[in-house]
Amino acid sequence: MKVRHIGGLLGLLGLIAVWWTLAALEVAGATVPSPWTVLHTMYTDGWDLYGPNFSVTARGALRGFVWGNALAIALAILVMLAPPIEPLATQLAILSYCTPLLALGPIILVVFGGRTPTVFLAAMYCFFTTMVGTVTGLRSADRTSLDLVAAYGGGRWQQLYRVRLIAALPNTFAALKIAAPSAVLGAIIGEYLGGVDSGIGVALTAAQTAYNVPRTWGMALAAAALAGLGYALVALTARLFAPWTAREAR
Repeated sequence: MKVRHIGGLLGLLGLIAVWWTLAALEVAGATVPSPWTVLHTMYTDGWDLYGPNFSVTARGALRGFVWGNALAIALAILVMLAPPIEPLATQLAILSYCTPLLALGPIILVVFGGRTPTVFLAAMYCFFTTMVGTVTGLRSADRTSLDLVAAYGGGRWQQLYRVRLIAALPNTFAALKIAAPSAVLGAIIGEYLGGVDSGIGVALTAAQTAYNVPRTWGMALAAAALAGLGYALVALTARLFAPWTAREAR
């Protein structure tokens, strides 16, 4: 574990060193500001800029995360209880994953308006990963345990909540860790489409339009921090409520 932490720290320091080198060499037409310039700009802009935009995007991503994952897990459970619907469920998941969301977003914006596209795209970015992970986890249940439940007269429902749901936790939490940053990405893309007046996506677009390069990088760092926060919260939840999933992940 200590080796992993040291490796992560060295990787971060190496990334910062590369960033600083690119800024010093003024590559890409000097559009790469130094880390110090970005941090100073973020400090100057302060909480008045980052706080409201960060919280708005976080709320949209959270709502999409909840809706998308709830529907994905419910559909995965339904597949276990009614196997004949699996082809339809799989096609639905693939469709949600392959649909060009930038083309679908404007339609949602016209139909619903407001922040609905933000939540919708965040949910769609979560759906496929979580459904596939949950179905895989539900199928990984120990066959002997399933046969034991069946021997005592239990049907698919008893097998589900006594064996399969517990067996699915490692895969489900692994999928949720991926879904958390994906929800942030979906929310930001939804904000890019317009129809809202705040959020990291809106502030990022405004900074690009004004050609404020350090602020653009600062907003990108804020988006990365929000994605990392989502991943960390899911990992912490897994460690608190299903600690064996963290051990299996190692």
